[in-house]
Amino acid sequence: MSATLTRPPQDALSAATPTQPPHTPWLRSVLLAIGAAAVVVVVLLAFLWPTITSSVKDLPIAIAGDSTAVSAVEKQLDTAADGAFDPTTVATRQEAVDLIRARDVYGAIVLGDQPEVLTASANGAAVSQILGQVATRIQASAQQQADAAVQQAIAAGRAPAGTQASTITVKVTDVVPLASTDSRGLGLTASAFPLVLGGMLGGVLISLLVAGSWRRLTAVAVYAVTVGLAVTGILQGWFGILQGGFWVNALAVSLSMFATASFIVGMNALLGRVGIAVGAVLTVLVGNPLSSAAQPLQFLVGPWGEIGQWFVPGASVTLLRDLSYFPDADATFPWLVLSGWAAAGVAAMLAGHFRNQEVTEAAA
Repeated sequence: MSATLTRPPQDALSAATPTQPPHTPWLRSVLLAIGAAAVVVVVLLAFLWPTITSSVKDLPIAIAGDSTAVSAVEKQLDTAADGAFDPTTVATRQEAVDLIRARDVYGAIVLGDQPEVLTASANGAAVSQILGQVATRIQASAQQQADAAVQQAIAAGRAPAGTQASTITVKVTDVVPLASTDSRGLGLTASAFPLVLGGMLGGVLISLLVAGSWRRLTAVAVYAVTVGLAVTGILQGWFGILQGGFWVNALAVSLSMFATASFIVGMNALLGRVGIAVGAVLTVLVGNPLSSAAQPLQFLVGPWGEIGQWFVPGASVTLLRDLSYFPDADATFPWLVLSGWAAAGVAAMLAGHFRNQEVTEAAA
């Protein structure tokens, strides 16, 4: 009795034999490499361009004194640094202090018998350094005027020969100083990027790992509240970087996290995986470099400083700085910006949910 040999079907052989994926075409390989290199260049420019091209322009300051003295100082400022300052005239020192604490101006020059320059180091070291240079110039100018007046008096016989003008010193007063736990302001600046990265990371992970629109929305809310409490506990309770009320700071951090994460999840719901890239690009490559975390928005070229305040990173940094050091400042705008991005993210998630339902029903 002979055994009958049967040949397995060709399909079975093909299924059992592992197949290698086809090679990527040469042209596509080269184009992908060039595209990846272009992305690196764009990222580099996005982070370096605001710093390299930064210059002082229309920095708001107050000048207190009589009109004649104020006009003279304004001319000196225009001569020394054309367009660097945007002065506001006030009558008294207290008015200038009130404007600084409300963050309507970043510093002030008080004229009179004892000239004084008011600063707010909580605005950043760069502004304090600039105002310190202004104090030096005013002191030198005032001393020259005093010396010239004494020489004229000697020449006119109104003063004995050898008379010396009194030494003029311009006092520099820090009206809103940084906390001793963050005396150089490096902590608040350094924490800006991790906050941006945290919101983006939460949005990406929830987009990839959580299915279901309502579950995603719940996950984003839980993530934002949890991270907000934890981050505020570290920044304020542990390192003392944030000041002011703990709960309002936690609310600000949570809203910032929710705004970024919900927007990325919403874009994913509307556009698919491409939406994740759109949300990340707007947050990290556009919003973060324009956030003015390390220097005032007036240092950025053109309108980019103002534009940066319409994105989550800029609004969150401004809000946390105001809550910590400038409680008299009007923080309505950053609150509205963060709320707007959060609402846009939720709306996108819901729109994606109902769109997917319509597609499913049409295919049934």
